[in-house]
Amino acid sequence: MVSIATSPLPALPLALPSTLTPSKISAFTSCPLAFRFSVLERLPEPPSLPAVRGTLVHRALQLLFTYADEGARDRARAERSLEQAFADLKSSDADLAALELTDEARSVLMRQAGVLLDRYFEIEDPNTVRPVGLELDMQVEVDGLMLRGIIDRLDVLPDGRFAVVDYKTGRAPRAEQAKSRLSGVQLYAFLCEEILGQRPAAVRLLYLRDRVVVSSEPSDMSMRGVRQRAGAVWKAIERACEHSDFRPSPSALCSWCAFQQYCPAFGGDPNAPR
Repeated sequence: MVSIATSPLPALPLALPSTLTPSKISAFTSCPLAFRFSVLERLPEPPSLPAVRGTLVHRALQLLFTYADEGARDRARAERSLEQAFADLKSSDADLAALELTDEARSVLMRQAGVLLDRYFEIEDPNTVRPVGLELDMQVEVDGLMLRGIIDRLDVLPDGRFAVVDYKTGRAPRAEQAKSRLSGVQLYAFLCEEILGQRPAAVRLLYLRDRVVVSSEPSDMSMRGVRQRAGAVWKAIERACEHSDFRPSPSALCSWCAFQQYCPAFGGDPNAPR
């Protein structure tokens, strides 16, 4: 019998994502391997109660600004918006359905979401806000790259300029982390400038849980930085896809990662059948 030595087949290139968004940039720079699993292969992840709570609060605020006129945006109206938001998600959100909440768990979820909405009112008066876009989906091609972002709220300021607002329901960053957290909304400002022809006067992160506002004024330098960073990350994604080379980047985030069984850092095989 003649034995023939064989070598492993080379990994096939992976298809590029169709767009680059702030969340994809964050995912790739945090851990390229987790990016491959979640964004490119779309492996299932267990539902997250904090994520569902965040979606619920975002939807409630969207409804508040959509259906309540200026002067009528009070806490009672916000509570009704929250109930409607839950009804909307109950019929459309797969993660909420997968959680299979008991009546008691649902009550806890709604109470926690209600607290976040109450704290929103401590950050700003919604009756002074003039939104011109809610959950605004914007995308533009730049240097052959399709950039996309969904803006929670785009306001018109008294002087006619725009302000980008992004709600956050998690913990507020430490002072030294605040600048890096603004990178996502800076990309939103870049999209506004490219599509609407006007650079927003401000970008604002509203951390509802801790009642903290992180804001910045977009500048020529920050807009160049957005363009350069997006281009650099995209080139890195292109190289990784071409060579099917996505490496893990162990960090504190590993504790919450749903892909540990496939990660070499935890003894897994990223190419195992699944």
